[in-house]
Amino acid sequence: MLSNTCKYAIRAIIYLAVNAEGGKKIGIKKISEDLQIPTPFLGKILQILAKQKILSSTKGPNGGFGIGRLPEDITLLEIVDIIDGNDLFENCLISLESCSNNEMHCALHDTYGAIRDQIKDMFSEATIANLAEKAKEGKELIRL
Repeated sequence: MLSNTCKYAIRAIIYLAVNAEGGKKIGIKKISEDLQIPTPFLGKILQILAKQKILSSTKGPNGGFGIGRLPEDITLLEIVDIIDGNDLFENCLISLESCSNNEMHCALHDTYGAIRDQIKDMFSEATIANLAEKAKEGKELIRL
C-alpha cells in the first residue's frame, strides 16, 4: 500500500518528533542506526522532507535534522502525499486506466472506493504529534 520510502519517512518523522524536541538536531548517522535504515537512502528521504518544510536541517559538526513544523500540524496524509503522491487515493486498485475515466468501473471500484475514503480520512486525522505520543507510550510504531 505504502512504498518503503514512505514507510521510512513516517518512521523518521515520528523518531524526530520523539527525540528532537525543542529545536534539537539529530545527525543522520544516529537516525539511520536507530531506525535501521540505510544512511544514503534515508538522506534522500530527509532532504525531500526538509525541502517541503516538514523537517529542518542544519549543516556542520553540530548539524542534523529536526522537526520543521509543529508535529500537531503535520498529518500522515501530508507525508504520504509528499512521498508517494495521491495515487493511493485516486487510482484504481488494480490499475485499470478505464476505471477512472468513464462510467464503466472495475469489479472492485465501489468496495475499494469506500475503503480508500476511510483510509484517507484516517490519514488526514492522524498527526505526527498523536503518533509520537503513542510511540512514547511504547506502542510498536517504530524502533526507538
